[in-house]
Amino acid sequence: MTPQRAVLLLRISYRKPEDGEEETDETARRREFSKGIGRQEEDGRALAARLGWTVAKVIPEDDTSAFKRRRIKLPDGSTALRTVRPGFREALEGLADGTYDGMIADDLDRVARDPRDLEDLIDVVESSRPRIPVTSVTGSLRLDDDAGVTMARVMVAVANKSSRDTARRVTRKHEELAAEGKPPGGGYRGYGFTAAGHEPIEEEAEILREIAARILGDWDGWTPEQRAQVDPELGESLNSIAADLRRRNVPTVTGALWADRSVRSVISKPSVAGLREYRGEVVGKAVWPAIVPEDRWEEVRARLAGRHRSVDVRLQRWLTGVLRCSRCGLMLHGWQGNNGPRYWCAKPRGGCGKIAVKAAFAEDEVQRQVLELLGREDVLRQLRTVADTEVTDEVRAELAADEAQLKELAGAYARRQLTFPEYREARGIIEQRIKESRALLTSRAPRVLRRLLAAEDVAGGWSELTPPDRREVVLALVPGYDVLPHDRSMGNRFDPGRLVPFEA
Repeated sequence: MTPQRAVLLLRISYRKPEDGEEETDETARRREFSKGIGRQEEDGRALAARLGWTVAKVIPEDDTSAFKRRRIKLPDGSTALRTVRPGFREALEGLADGTYDGMIADDLDRVARDPRDLEDLIDVVESSRPRIPVTSVTGSLRLDDDAGVTMARVMVAVANKSSRDTARRVTRKHEELAAEGKPPGGGYRGYGFTAAGHEPIEEEAEILREIAARILGDWDGWTPEQRAQVDPELGESLNSIAADLRRRNVPTVTGALWADRSVRSVISKPSVAGLREYRGEVVGKAVWPAIVPEDRWEEVRARLAGRHRSVDVRLQRWLTGVLRCSRCGLMLHGWQGNNGPRYWCAKPRGGCGKIAVKAAFAEDEVQRQVLELLGREDVLRQLRTVADTEVTDEVRAELAADEAQLKELAGAYARRQLTFPEYREARGIIEQRIKESRALLTSRAPRVLRRLLAAEDVAGGWSELTPPDRREVVLALVPGYDVLPHDRSMGNRFDPGRLVPFEA
């Protein structure tokens, strides 16, 4: 059957410059990406037209490696090394659930360079009878029979070996450069230095020396009034330094606004003191001159290390586990951004990175909704008459058993003890039972909610709850919220409509 809802998967990853080459700026990288992806899309659509396929969705993977792996947490709670490719996973899910009925790519190595990714695609393709058709412009991707599957496995194994050889050579080259004190090739330009040759940029070097002096409390740029307000033993705060740099419109490398974290980052790098760093450790003197003398730089680092930093967002961000990304479906996590705490679909945790909301806005809005709901007499009357019963206890036990079984099932699939179709069918059955159990339990008042309802002043009782208790109350009243993308036409204003309660 000719696919009428095919997905066109495109991928490009940038080559890092070799030693001595000038790093491509972000504008050039965007231009390169646009051209590369454009060529792949043009060729893919031409192939679809020749085959009579209809392309329903184009999924581009921007600067995404199909080889490099990161340590992530699996559904069963264990950790493992995996490639992180939300676009590829979106295509697989769409093929598995019938959203797409075929796939086109430019070449096999654009689809997979990791054998595990290829096996996941093979599982999805073979879960349907007849097999879901997949093809490529170069003809290297053919999974319509066992011979094609075997050839794809061989080619991906060869491509994986090639990537490993390249990674080994690059690592050895960087070790050699580090030992000689030479700058590394590739990466973003560090503040204070040129991209080519790692030569100091005097305008930025002056800012680095200024930051060091302000932290050490001996800057000669303060007015007498300002100097009187700075404790020489503590120096000026990073927030104050960042605010002054913003006021003076001092540019950063990326164009982002200065913040306390960026001030700390630029002055803490060993390169500022003429030292060569490799994999987080100083390995010796660098071939470039120091901007800040080494002994003075050590004083700055020691003073910064002695300052208290309160950034434990885990204990404060009580909507973690309540807010869900409307794009990829993963839960948002409390995160410390340049503009303060936020909830983010965190890329380091496997998210798409495209949905974020300022923590204060989201928490204020959810708190308003909770207190408004608990302020209604009919709701209070109904909740206060709810008590735990044997039925509720049984449901809790069943829910715990089902959740444990779901983790075991995910572990079995991760260990390849189940095929993808078997995993998908079993997961659907268990998730339906979990949904029904949670629907019943959330209609029962949890212990913390009962304590809150017993208080004479509900709003006052809410303000005294710990973050975990607040989350439990919210989840007892509302299953959670999907967070929609920010409407840029509204500027920086927060739209409460971005928080959409889950369907019951």
